[in-house]
Amino acid sequence: MNCNVLIVDDSPILRTAIKKVAKLAGMEEDHIFEAGNGAEALTLLETIWIDLVLLDLNMPVMDGEQFAVELRKRPDLNDVTVVVVSTESNKERLDHMRELGAVESLHKPFEPEDLRRLISCHLGVTQ
Repeated sequence: MNCNVLIVDDSPILRTAIKKVAKLAGMEEDHIFEAGNGAEALTLLETIWIDLVLLDLNMPVMDGEQFAVELRKRPDLNDVTVVVVSTESNKERLDHMRELGAVESLHKPFEPEDLRRLISCHLGVTQ
């Protein structure tokens, strides 16, 4: 299955860790993309089709919430699945992300198996 995943997080260390788990979930490395904030992610989405966005909320330049608002303004990107992967625990903010289209959230720090399950579930990749 050729699915593309975009990891949006301002921490290069966390992007590397998430990428490692995505590969363990059956993703091929050349189908895993990275962005350091929401603005970089939107720019990337102009040139590459992404099936699943793993989105941090607390980032400089453009945070995850601003990214989700901008993403939903673009009809050509309404099919992109967004999962929040963040330290955010504010229920109202997470509920707002669901209203903006996020299908699930995973709290950092997370167990690698939980992230692997999430990727497999939303992309249907086999392990």
